Amino acid sequence: MTDCALVGKVAVVTGAGRGIGRAISMGFAVAGADLCCSARTLREIDETVELIAAQGGRAIAVRADVTDYSAVDALFERAAATFGGVDIVVVNAGSADENNLVEDSDPMVWRRTIDVNLVGGFHTTKAAIPHLRQRGGGNIIVIGSGMGHNSGPTRSAYASSKAGLWMLTRILAQELSPHGICVNELIPGPVRTEFLRGREEALMAATRGMEYLKQPEDVVPLAVFLASQSGTGPTAQSFSLARRER
Repeated sequence: MTDCALVGKVAVVTGAGRGIGRAISMGFAVAGADLCCSARTLREIDETVELIAAQGGRAIAVRADVTDYSAVDALFERAAATFGGVDIVVVNAGSADENNLVEDSDPMVWRRTIDVNLVGGFHTTKAAIPHLRQRGGGNIIVIGSGMGHNSGPTRSAYASSKAGLWMLTRILAQELSPHGICVNELIPGPVRTEFLRGREEALMAATRGMEYLKQPEDVVPLAVFLASQSGTGPTAQSFSLARRER
C-alpha cells in the first residue's frame, strides 16, 4: 500500500466489474480501504477482487442488480457484516443502451436506462443511509456526466437519467448533512471504456478538440479525494474532470 488516506474505511462500489468502477475499487484499496465490489456479472467482480488481493488489499464480490432494491439492501448488509460497517459509497452502475432520436427510441430500452442509472442510484443511496449513519458519517460519490448538465440530440435517455441523478445528489446532500454524510457528483468526462468505444472521433469533433480521453485510472485521484473528506467537507457539489464547457 502506498497511500493511507482511506485506512480503516469500508467502501461499496457498484459497477465495479470493469472500467471506472474497477479502477476506483483498486485505487481505494491502495489507499487502505476494504472493498465490497458489486455488479450484475459475478465473473467480472471476481476478477476485480482478485486484482485487489494481488496488490495486498481486502475485498469481496457481491452480485447485485441495482434495479432490484432487495438485492441492493442485501449488498449493504453483506458489506457491513463482513467488514463491520460502511463508510463510502460509489454510485457507478450505469447503462447507455438507447442512443436514438426520441421519435425513434425503443420505450423499453429508454425505460431501462432510467431504471439502471436513476432508480438504481436511488436504491443504492437509500440502502446505504442506515449504514453510513451508524458509522457517524461518510461519503457518497455519484458518478455523473456532463450530459446531465448539457446534452444534445439522441441522448435523451442517458442525459435525462444523469440529470435526475444530479438532482438526487443535491437533495441527498441536504437531507444527510446533519448526519455528517457528504454527497457529491464526480463527472469523469470521456474515459476509454466500452461506453465510449466507436464514438471517440465523434466526441472530439463535437467538442472542437477541446476534450481529452482518459484512462479509468485517471479518475481515481479525485475519487480518493472525495472519499477522504470529513463530514464537514464539500457536499452537494459537482466535480468534473472534463475540459469542455458544460
